[in-house]
Amino acid sequence: MKIRTIETFILRVPLGEKRFYSSQAAFPERSSFLVKITTEGGLVGWGEGGQYGPPEPPATCVERVLAPQLIGRRADEPVRIFEDLYAFSRDFGQKGTYIEALSAIDIALWDLWGKSLGKPVHALMGGAFRSAVPAYGTGCYYPDHYRDTERMLRELGEEARGYRAAGMMAIKLKIGLVPIALDAERLAVVRNAIGPDVALMVDANHAYTSASAIRMGRALERHDVLWFEEPVPPEDRQGYRRVRDAIDVPVAGGECEYTRFGFRDLLLGECIDIAQPDLCCSGGFTEWTKILALTSSFGVLTLPHVWGSGVAVAAALQAIAVAPPIPFTAAGVPLQNEPMIEYDRTHNPLRDDLLTEKFSLVEGALTIPTGPGLGITVDEKKLARWVVTTPDR
Repeated sequence: MKIRTIETFILRVPLGEKRFYSSQAAFPERSSFLVKITTEGGLVGWGEGGQYGPPEPPATCVERVLAPQLIGRRADEPVRIFEDLYAFSRDFGQKGTYIEALSAIDIALWDLWGKSLGKPVHALMGGAFRSAVPAYGTGCYYPDHYRDTERMLRELGEEARGYRAAGMMAIKLKIGLVPIALDAERLAVVRNAIGPDVALMVDANHAYTSASAIRMGRALERHDVLWFEEPVPPEDRQGYRRVRDAIDVPVAGGECEYTRFGFRDLLLGECIDIAQPDLCCSGGFTEWTKILALTSSFGVLTLPHVWGSGVAVAAALQAIAVAPPIPFTAAGVPLQNEPMIEYDRTHNPLRDDLLTEKFSLVEGALTIPTGPGLGITVDEKKLARWVVTTPDR
């Protein structure tokens, strides 16, 4: 089973009036970078990479640098191919664009390998611990009119109540764009809207210094927040430790980290209580297995960050399937020793409409696909609607 072609796809969907903000930037569109690998026998595998920045850099990396090295190679050797390409790019690509490109290739190769054997990816990684994964809803971003405090708080409460009514048992609130006092007020609005029985987490997208994060952390303690995600910039390892030592809310991070080596340093630095590798950025399934071995040996719960198309969601479900309870108990408890999946609730046709299959919540959980490979089918007619064509592509 040899690789015949590797195609790249840059997808963009303008959000128009549905634009929203995190602490770092406005989101006027949803975008994704997909890779399609086809074998000489016509079998197809899909992968996704590069969730945070523009999709053009990893696409160019695949097209101009990595793909030419893969044509004619066996498609059922994803681990070997990852190691070969990582060794090739180590001098200039230990983090960032090259790892994002490698992630997309790796996911597509695991998809192909599973399809060639008629087995889901989770079977190739050793077997599933679960058939469904409880979901937490990422939402409660800042609206375009976030300076209109009264309107923002009113709509925030309505949004949070809607998530609870839809069956979400956990919700993640964005913080960090406005002053700490106002974010504390936003936090109180959401907690009052969802009640004490729905888990609540917050994500600052590294908006704070360690000192201001600790101030924010005091407010989180009062509202029984389950974790404080990315309180400080990812480079500030000492800041992570200061925050973690100062507050009683678990600290989560790692979505901006790459490969097993980055997570080794986070763990040795005692920076996080919860690890959040993004499969589409940290090295695909090949690195996921190694990161999971590291985090489990440190007793750290691992919950993948998920942000992208339906391909990214499917990959995360396959990965979470093989994550053992940390620590192991006879009956797992979600977000205590059992993983959950991030289920972003902002408008995203690339997640909701790109696949033939539809993700749907059943009793607050997403079912893990059991079909071959990723267990999904990309609707290429819909894909064509969102493909961006540039002069050199």
